[in-house]
Amino acid sequence: MAKIFNGAWLKPQQILCAGLFAATLELTAFPAWAGDCPGNPDALGTSRTLVVDPREHPRIGTMQYPETLPLRDHEVVLTFDDGPLPPHTLQILDILARECVKATFFTIGRMAHDYPQDLRRVLAAGHSIGTHSQNHPLSMNRMPIERARKEIDDGIASATAALGDPADVAPFMRIPGLLRAKAVEDYLASKGIQVWSADFPADDWRHISADRVYQLAISRIEAKGKGILLLHDIQARTVAALPRILRTLKERGYHIVHVVPATPDRPKTPTSPQDWLAHPASGAVASAHWPKVPRFSFANTETFPAPAISDSGLRDGKLLLLPEAFSGSRRFVRGNVPLPEESPWPRQSAVVTGNSTDTFPVPAQTVFAIQEKSAVPLKAVIPLQRHAKPVVGASRRADEVDDNVQSISIDASAAKRAIPGSPPVIRSGFH
Repeated sequence: MAKIFNGAWLKPQQILCAGLFAATLELTAFPAWAGDCPGNPDALGTSRTLVVDPREHPRIGTMQYPETLPLRDHEVVLTFDDGPLPPHTLQILDILARECVKATFFTIGRMAHDYPQDLRRVLAAGHSIGTHSQNHPLSMNRMPIERARKEIDDGIASATAALGDPADVAPFMRIPGLLRAKAVEDYLASKGIQVWSADFPADDWRHISADRVYQLAISRIEAKGKGILLLHDIQARTVAALPRILRTLKERGYHIVHVVPATPDRPKTPTSPQDWLAHPASGAVASAHWPKVPRFSFANTETFPAPAISDSGLRDGKLLLLPEAFSGSRRFVRGNVPLPEESPWPRQSAVVTGNSTDTFPVPAQTVFAIQEKSAVPLKAVIPLQRHAKPVVGASRRADEVDDNVQSISIDASAAKRAIPGSPPVIRSGFH
């Protein structure tokens, strides 16, 4: 039987679908859109809720791991560490409420034990609550694994005691100081707890101004375009910087995403493994937007014009050579290698090649011959100096030979050969 709903007739099938849809609304926590934020229609709001399965992706955050949350461009997840601590945590809750923004708080077990009512206010505001160890030791990367396990387990137990229900504690944990260790990560994975690092911090734990916290947060978000922002809800500088951070994110078109764990009644958000990669090889990365190389089709394409034979270096059997003659020119002639007609440096001139039998003039052999006289043995008198005392007053005939003179036979061909350092040769008939 049809019924009337808002002035329209509905069939029984439509009534059943409407009932199922209404039941689904009661079970699903929808994000607070900016337009639905009471008292602030221009609020930043929470664009969507991301449901994750910690067992499928046990470690996230590009500061330390290859995977991060599967966010879209210009999506940011807000996280706060170390609380609760009044009044700063309560002030941050008020700032987030005015903007209808949801975040994830990583509580220290000791702080949850000391301020349980403040942690319950975080839960009542609709935020996710993870853990941050019991005492925040900055040595979990080197402490014995037994002690690390106790820090983890005690932190979860303290948060559970403050909230009253184990289901209210999300299986999310951030290691203090991000000082990771494989044994610690393996233990958390065995318990189905997801380790959260971050994609960019704002350095608000350092002694810097609130303005500097704002600058670091925005510049690092802009540098990556999306990701997990690490803040601390125990710092006054964070309280001062947060309103300006949220306004700037709104002005620059960013959206806030709230992350919750999957449960039997709340299935995970469908994603692909590639969505979790820090640098996916997809169209979303900058390199994919480079100009693509066009594919040319060469079918039925005319060829480029070729030079005519008349443009070659051969003209009526004459070869154009450079003005300077060189020894390899005849090789060019035999090989029929054409040279260009024009050249940018010395102009080419036509050189007529002669008959192949013609040769270059060769110097006569006499140019290189050494003229020597015939080898005729001659007698020459060569005075040789001896260490003998001269004969004083002695006279001799012209035909007498002095005892200091020896006769040697020399070759006429040695007429012009002088031995350096030797006495000159005295020969009759040679002047």
